[in-house]
Amino acid sequence: MKIVFMGTPEFAVSCLNRIVHDGHDVVLAVTQSDKPKGRGYTLTPPPVKVCALTHNIEVYQPFVLKNNKEALEKINQCHADVVIVVAYGQILPPEILELPKHGCINVHASLLPKYRGAAPIQWAIINGEKHTGVTTMLMDAGLDTGDMLLKRSVEITLDMTAGELHDLLAREGADVLSDTLRLMKSGRLNPVKQDDSLSSYAPMLSRELSPIDFNKPAISVHNLIRGLNPWPSAYTKVGGKKLKVHSSQPINGNQSPPGTVISTSPLTIACGGNTAIELIEVQLEGAKRMASEVYLRGHPLDIGRVLPETILFLGADGETADE
Repeated sequence: MKIVFMGTPEFAVSCLNRIVHDGHDVVLAVTQSDKPKGRGYTLTPPPVKVCALTHNIEVYQPFVLKNNKEALEKINQCHADVVIVVAYGQILPPEILELPKHGCINVHASLLPKYRGAAPIQWAIINGEKHTGVTTMLMDAGLDTGDMLLKRSVEITLDMTAGELHDLLAREGADVLSDTLRLMKSGRLNPVKQDDSLSSYAPMLSRELSPIDFNKPAISVHNLIRGLNPWPSAYTKVGGKKLKVHSSQPINGNQSPPGTVISTSPLTIACGGNTAIELIEVQLEGAKRMASEVYLRGHPLDIGRVLPETILFLGADGETADE
């Protein structure tokens, strides 16, 4: 099939590689603009652009699609059988949705209609879901509201991070897309309308989600930590400095007030609902990530100290501690 592929981040790369491997004719890759990254703000191409160029696929990077006659004409000239959209990052205007013979197919990282929106992977973990998956759908003018084509479910284990789930769903998404195109080519797809009453929304992540609230049960804190790993990372504050928490383990049975350090071997903090959480891997502001026991060697915490600390902690000698 002749395909225009639209995608931007690493999640979309496995889908692009798969349809090329399957022998489809990808005539154009549409992706977001190169962005400055790193301390030197080096202009960096998106992963889909890098992947497309390795396959000698023409790359097109319009700044916007809405009211863009050039973009409309560029895609129209491809005479594509189908447009594949995987985490492109812009809403497609109706005039582009109507161009290809078989419409536009989106690969979405959830079991629709649950978790429509920008961050379905992270919110599934933050909300403590036991299963999620990928769905291919025919795109319409709504936000992830089109008719569903194929689904595949995966298990979310208790310690799985958003980064790990991302990689798993990227692989599964490529398989589901491959199956979808095979069935489309043979005319055996059966689109199913979404039940809007079952829908939920997964908004874009922000750093405002990152502060840990130890008043919540340990399982909720644990889900936040793994759901925000690798970005933007959950954190508490020690002596006014951010202490990111990269991994944790919920524990039942605790009578101390939430936020209280109840053990330093291992580092354990009291949470709401008579629970507690072990902080396994942490990262102090400006430092490298490390095991909590390594962190404690240079930054000892007394039993009974309460987190988060938004002001500098005063030591026994009355001087300000550096943590």
